[in-house]
Amino acid sequence: MMVSNSTDLPCDGCGQAASAEHIARRLRRLEWATRFRPVHIHTLLLGGVAPREDAEFLYAPGDEFRGEAADLLRAVGISTRGKAPADIHREFQAAGFFLTHLLECPVEQHVASEGRTGSAARDPAILLTEHLPSVASRIRRSLKPRRVILVTEVPPGVVQDILSMNLGCPVVLDDGRPFRFSPSTEGMGISRFQEVLSEAERRPER
Repeated sequence: MMVSNSTDLPCDGCGQAASAEHIARRLRRLEWATRFRPVHIHTLLLGGVAPREDAEFLYAPGDEFRGEAADLLRAVGISTRGKAPADIHREFQAAGFFLTHLLECPVEQHVASEGRTGSAARDPAILLTEHLPSVASRIRRSLKPRRVILVTEVPPGVVQDILSMNLGCPVVLDDGRPFRFSPSTEGMGISRFQEVLSEAERRPER
């Protein structure tokens, strides 16, 4: 008997229709991240869509940090030189940081009827909007950070939707936009980001 690889059930991390491989990857990344989740999250770094490559996923256990993972570690001032990945993850955890994404899985590609790989099966902006209530509920009920800082690329309309929601804590932006650390704006973006982190450290607990 042949068993289908796909399912009509949506993934709880992104809302997309999920194959067995999709769910397995989702659970693997969730396990990696949960190991280094702070007991009390000071700053929740909230990105848009999780990176496709594991080397760019901050909590992956590999020896190399690339892309988004490398950018975020540089932005928070954590050096990777001469350190084991687990030690880097623990340093990030000890600072009270936790990273998650509005869509915790990459946007799936579909195979067109003629057998070629097609474009994204669904518009990422629509997926982000549809999945927002689930994300907001998780932030309020489970993560409970002192504040949320939006990072990486998030569509402006989705940013406004986030600001209109009750997350139970302040949402910090970079002049109305998520903080981004691309090569063209890296120095200025990181400088402003680190100013925000420093201000929070000086602010007394309530």
